[in-house]
Amino acid sequence: MRIVITEFMDPRAVAQLEACHEVLYAPDLVDNPARLLIEARTADAIIVRNRTQVRGDLLDQLTQCRCVGRLGVGLDNIDVEGCVARNIAVLPATGANSLSVAEYVISAMMTLLRPVFSATTQMTQGKWPRAALSDGGEVGGKRLGVIGYGAIGQTSARLARGLGMTVIAFDAMLPPEAPIFAQTGVHTVDLDTLLQTADVITLHVPLVASTRGLIGADQLARMNRGALLINTSRGHIVDLTAVANALRSGHLGGAAIDVFDVEPLTETQALADCPNLLLTPHISGLTKESNERVSFMIADQVLAALAESL
Repeated sequence: MRIVITEFMDPRAVAQLEACHEVLYAPDLVDNPARLLIEARTADAIIVRNRTQVRGDLLDQLTQCRCVGRLGVGLDNIDVEGCVARNIAVLPATGANSLSVAEYVISAMMTLLRPVFSATTQMTQGKWPRAALSDGGEVGGKRLGVIGYGAIGQTSARLARGLGMTVIAFDAMLPPEAPIFAQTGVHTVDLDTLLQTADVITLHVPLVASTRGLIGADQLARMNRGALLINTSRGHIVDLTAVANALRSGHLGGAAIDVFDVEPLTETQALADCPNLLLTPHISGLTKESNERVSFMIADQVLAALAESL
C-alpha cells in the first residue's frame, strides 16, 4: 500500500512505515497543491500536520484512502464528517504533545510575570537595569484558569499545582461532577467565574462553532486587571485586536499567543509595540521529544489501520 506524508515527520517513524509499505515522504508537499492532488489519488493513507487541509478538492481525490494520520491533535483542518462518509478513519495523536504544550504554558506565564530575560542586551552594553526588573511576579500563590480540560489542560493544571498555583477549570463538554476534576485537585467553575477570578487564563479548546470568538473584548473586560492570557489552541478563538487594545490600555497584564487566524502570520501593525506580548509561530506542541512521540504514535496507528483494511 502507498502512504503519502505531506509535512515533516520524525525520520525514524518514516522508516518504520517504509519497512512495510511504499511511502512518499515530501514534507513540502503541502506547499505544492497541484502535486498534492495528484499524489492523493493513489494514497491508501495520508499523514498531515495542521497546514494540510483535508477537505474539498483534496478529500475528493482520496478515493482509495483508508485513513488520515494527524501529526497533532487539532482536527479543524480535516473534514471529519466527510472522511467518515467515505469510510476514511481519522487518527489524531491524542496526548502525545500534551507535555510540550503544558510546559510552554508554564514558561510563557513565568516570562510574562517576570520579564527579566530581556536584560542581556542592556547588560552587555554596560547598563544595570536592576530597578526596572525588580517588580516581577511569582507564579506561586496565583490562580490558573484552564478553559478546556482535556489532556493538555490537565497536564497544564498538574504542572501549575506543582508550582504552588491553585487551579480552576471550565469545560463545556464536561459536567461539573465529572470525576477528573476531583481526581486532579481542580475546582470546576462556569466560564464567567473563571474569567473574573483567574490571574492567568490558558485556552485548550478545539476550534468549533461554539468556541469561535470565545474570548473577545467583553470577556477581556471581565478579567482581573493585570491578568494574563495564553492561547495555544487555535486562531479565531481569541480576538487579537481586542487583546492588543486591552494590553495597550493596561487592563490586560500580558498575553502569549501561539496560534493565529491565518498562518503564517503576515506583517501586521495591529500587534506591533504592544506591551508584554509574546508571539510564537505555532510551536507550543513542537519539541524534539513530542515530535518523536507524535510521529511514532501515528506510524503505529496508520500501520494498524492499513492492516485491518486488508
